[in-house]
Amino acid sequence: MRHRKAGRHLNRTPAHRLSLFRNLSRALITHERIVTTVPKAKELRPFVEKLITLAKKAAVVAAGAAADDKVAKAQALHYRRQAMSILGPTHGTGVYDKEDEPITRPGKTNKRGKENPVPVTVLEKLFKEIGPRFKDRPGGYTRIIKQHYRRLGDGGHTAIIELLKEGEQKVRLKERKPAAPALAPAPATS
Repeated sequence: MRHRKAGRHLNRTPAHRLSLFRNLSRALITHERIVTTVPKAKELRPFVEKLITLAKKAAVVAAGAAADDKVAKAQALHYRRQAMSILGPTHGTGVYDKEDEPITRPGKTNKRGKENPVPVTVLEKLFKEIGPRFKDRPGGYTRIIKQHYRRLGDGGHTAIIELLKEGEQKVRLKERKPAAPALAPAPATS
């Protein structure tokens, strides 16, 4: 019996499933929109939203602290290290633009005075771009859009999972009805 065992197995061992979520979340952070199967997208959502929450907490701590506040810097570093342990080894996980060119930032200069560009990693993009983007949002950073056609080969249902833009709201098909007013207390009889 599978009592209290939540989540989909996806026909993988736990280590394989973890590496699948790490790879999918790296791709989602890099491209901000990926196409995968519906069950994978539904299982990826909480995994990547926990990473974004860590980046958001680091952005909130850094924004609310003074420039020389060591406690805030240590807390932000702690959040970054937690995300690094969830994402796994990030060496070689660069971020690429639409033309598949690596995005770089200026690095240290060598002895000849030439700058060596440093590739931007997934963790760096998560904490410098995506975390501050969702600083004021209480959750729900991703959107899953089911596609009407199926994947070639096995016919699996496909979906697009994407990060929301800054200030964007999720679209609800049905508006929630307002809560019913509370009942007034009965008058006391004596």
